Amino acid sequence: MKTVLMVAEKPSLAASIAKILSGGSATSRKGRSGSCPIHEYETIFQGECVLIKMTSVCGHVMSLDFSAKYNNWDAVDPLELFTANTVHKEAMPKLHIVQHLQSEGRNISYLILWLDCDREGENICFEVIDAIKEVNKLEEDQIFRAKFSAITDVDIKKAFNTLGKPNENESLSVDARQNLDLRLGCAFTRFQTKYFQGKYGDLDSTLISYGPCQTPTLGFCVERHDVIQTFTPEPYWVIETSITAENTEIPLTYSRGRIFDQQCGHILLLLIKQHSEAVVQSVKYSTHKKQRPQAMNTVEMLRLASSGLGMGPQQTMQVAEKLYTSGYISYPRTETNSYPPNFDLKGTLATQKSNSHWGEHVRSLLSTGITSPRKGADHGDHPPITPMRSASQAEIGSDGWRIFSLVTENFIASLSPDCTYEKVDITFTIGNEEFTCTGSKVIDPGFTAVLHRQKMEDSLPPVQFEKGDRYKTREPRLTQKATTPPGYLTESELITLMEKHGIGTDASIPVHINNICVRNFVTIGSGRRLIPNTLGILLVHGYQRIDPDLVKPSMRSEIEKQFDLIASGRANYDLVLAHAVSTFQAKYKYFVENTDYMDQLFELSFTKLSETGKSLSKCGRCTRYMKLISQKPMRLHCKNCEATYKLPQGGSIKLYQGNVCPLDQFELVVYNAGGKSFILCPYCYNFPEIEDMAQSSGCNRCPHPTCPNAAPQLSVTSCQTCDEGDLVLDPNSGPAWRMSCNELKCTCVVKIFAGAVRVAVSPDTDCETCGSSVLTVEYNPDKTPFKDGVSKLTGCVICHAELSSLVELSRQQFKRRRRGRGRGGKGRGRGGRKPRTKEEALDQYFV
Repeated sequence: MKTVLMVAEKPSLAASIAKILSGGSATSRKGRSGSCPIHEYETIFQGECVLIKMTSVCGHVMSLDFSAKYNNWDAVDPLELFTANTVHKEAMPKLHIVQHLQSEGRNISYLILWLDCDREGENICFEVIDAIKEVNKLEEDQIFRAKFSAITDVDIKKAFNTLGKPNENESLSVDARQNLDLRLGCAFTRFQTKYFQGKYGDLDSTLISYGPCQTPTLGFCVERHDVIQTFTPEPYWVIETSITAENTEIPLTYSRGRIFDQQCGHILLLLIKQHSEAVVQSVKYSTHKKQRPQAMNTVEMLRLASSGLGMGPQQTMQVAEKLYTSGYISYPRTETNSYPPNFDLKGTLATQKSNSHWGEHVRSLLSTGITSPRKGADHGDHPPITPMRSASQAEIGSDGWRIFSLVTENFIASLSPDCTYEKVDITFTIGNEEFTCTGSKVIDPGFTAVLHRQKMEDSLPPVQFEKGDRYKTREPRLTQKATTPPGYLTESELITLMEKHGIGTDASIPVHINNICVRNFVTIGSGRRLIPNTLGILLVHGYQRIDPDLVKPSMRSEIEKQFDLIASGRANYDLVLAHAVSTFQAKYKYFVENTDYMDQLFELSFTKLSETGKSLSKCGRCTRYMKLISQKPMRLHCKNCEATYKLPQGGSIKLYQGNVCPLDQFELVVYNAGGKSFILCPYCYNFPEIEDMAQSSGCNRCPHPTCPNAAPQLSVTSCQTCDEGDLVLDPNSGPAWRMSCNELKCTCVVKIFAGAVRVAVSPDTDCETCGSSVLTVEYNPDKTPFKDGVSKLTGCVICHAELSSLVELSRQQFKRRRRGRGRGGKGRGRGGRKPRTKEEALDQYFV
């Protein structure tokens, strides 16, 4: 029997597709990647019975990066990055996706790709193909592509029965964008970050990044900021009066509007004051329609979620994708806002007829007939975003319900009649001056019956006016006002500008907006308005002084057009990429040569590094005090040596008892973040002086054989949470003693011997049972938890019964196991082999 491997983009999608195509009969098993199970069943394919293996990846399989020698910021001139060699690396090595694909694809006869149906999805298709072809040389006629827009029985079965081929041109357009963005983004970012962080101490940003989409996005925000700052209010005057009819005061609007000459305003006021009555000159009734919405695409969903729900674009897309993978809405990344001719509008609408929120309106539409949707634009990608089945808030959660309601209400509204209302325009004269009054009344709410955010309220005057009626006026008055500047851009307005100028794609727009926020270039204010910070303003003004093209949206939109030509097969990948890279390489050189123009702006707003921070620890070179710069990125600066030393981020730094590093005489400091702390030498952290010590390592990873703060003196046992580091005693943690993993990214913290007055490692004595280092623990005699009033014990923290009972692991529950040697620490380089399986790890350690 032949085998068919089918690959989806996410594990949840793979499970849903397998369930639909197998009729629920698929069996599941684990594969090489624990994150991506395999669902198996038998079916008919190409006229014969085959075994289907349905699995998935987790997004991109590979990522583009520079070869290793170009990843050292200090050793590589950023200019070299424009011509540097690039390599494809596994995007998430710990998930073993490549090995998983090769293991399952080794002996298959066919490959069917169920990746998302956009350009990124096509790119992942070829990443999957390349991985499998290393072990199985599949021919072109053995590889198929499934095209679908929703996780429903109809869509999935139709896609399986109408398989096509993956589009290599669309994949190449993604490759071109990735390659260009990597080169110019890294080059500009590295130069800017090193240059300005090396001069100023209060930038409050860990990375001063440049991006071909990110920077024009920031430019829109700063452009609006500049308009606000340069705005000069202009005074104007308005004449206000009102009439009283049936005990109701009705304000009148002066037809001349704003008066920008005060003297002229006073003259007009005097003319009006000569008359005490307003005479009705005309009453006009007219019928108007408020148009129903078009079908919803991604950009419209992001706009409405931001303005109507207060949800940022990044959060909106995360929620929408979760709803899509759960089968509640169709594919949420599309530029199309026009339903295809064969779209089953009534069938999709019928899925909502039992919903308690809008079911009555849906049933009415189905019985009276739907309204033909408004014409939109068909970009040839996916149909508009629509609901696929009914849901409740209890099923999908609060955020899920808000987005589901947004999508569903828009879909129902797009098939509902327009809102019809009657408008009345009443014209009055006071003397020879004309005033007006308007109102409206809803005749048929149409789509607004379900789309409440666009609901109209009746505002007809309470009086039936007739021509010639006279009403006494209130004393007219001349009121002074002033013109006001526009507000800061809202997210909704920014998204509109990005779409208009071709900045980013429907999938990447949320990422670019999020980037300018997390980089501290802008702050989100009330009403989700984007307020530029000083750093963001100066960057944009600096680009405008040096090379305005770097921040203009037209530059990126032109490049996107070239990428579109690659996707459609009308342009050569290599030629387009080479031209774009050479263009930005020339711009980078010019930018570097003229950075002083930007630096002049920075000097006026930021404090120089030598004048920032507070003295903390002594430099090992000059023995003078270095200053701690607490703003992002946190670092130490020696004014005398003109040297800056980076520190771990996201925590606090303090001096460690005046101790110095035996290698370079720098005073040691303690880093603390969320209960996990370690000692480090500022110089060794940046420039390791021992071959086996990695950069950005603390003393708990240093293999120095005699330093009392190094790993050989404090390492206790191997960490089974990350399988990479050692659990090291924190000598600075008493009396709330703890061990923590010396792998910086690992969050494992083990609380031990609370209240002990002393805890020490015996580095030359190992437990004979498990190989862990032996600890000596001492309590005050009146507070000892040990039996028979013993205040001091020496033994293994794992195997010794009394000691192990005083150990608490903050992330896992402990069970004591007594088999094999549990060591394998990096720092000390001794102990047994590393466990091959998780079960073996549990045997060697207590989990």
